[in-house]
Amino acid sequence: MKKVAIIMGSDSDLPVVEKAFAVLEEYGVSYEVHVYSAHRTPEAAKAFSVNARGNDFGVIIAAAGKAAHLAGALAANTTLPVIGIPVKSSTLDGLDALLSTVQMPAGIPVATVAIDGAANAALLAVQILSVSDASLAEKLNKAREASCAQVLAKDEAVSHRYNH
Repeated sequence: MKKVAIIMGSDSDLPVVEKAFAVLEEYGVSYEVHVYSAHRTPEAAKAFSVNARGNDFGVIIAAAGKAAHLAGALAANTTLPVIGIPVKSSTLDGLDALLSTVQMPAGIPVATVAIDGAANAALLAVQILSVSDASLAEKLNKAREASCAQVLAKDEAVSHRYNH
């Protein structure tokens, strides 16, 4: 199975990104975590993304705040799927990062999740990998079924209490 790369623009993004670790571990997906900056370490970020496919990665998750060019910088140097996580900052509550991540030019796509949406980024990475891995697809289906059952149980409890 291919690995997932998780790249942060700064180690201050770690509390957000840790939610992705938990999801990937739940699904048994291997991952590597690195800190590269689109602006402060552009050559290292480029080298990582240029070599990612050859290093057995299947998806790259990139988390960055403020100017948030990391996902785009990585996507410019690979044809692997790149998922951007805009990270909330004190400046504009993450809107700056969201816009920087989602507004990519034609030809260099970046999938973008919600501000601080690391869990969904990891789930999207698992879904991408599940295209060629039936066991991952089955785990995703079982998780969806369990989620459905939980919501229906809550509906039953609320309906029973309030509908007369």
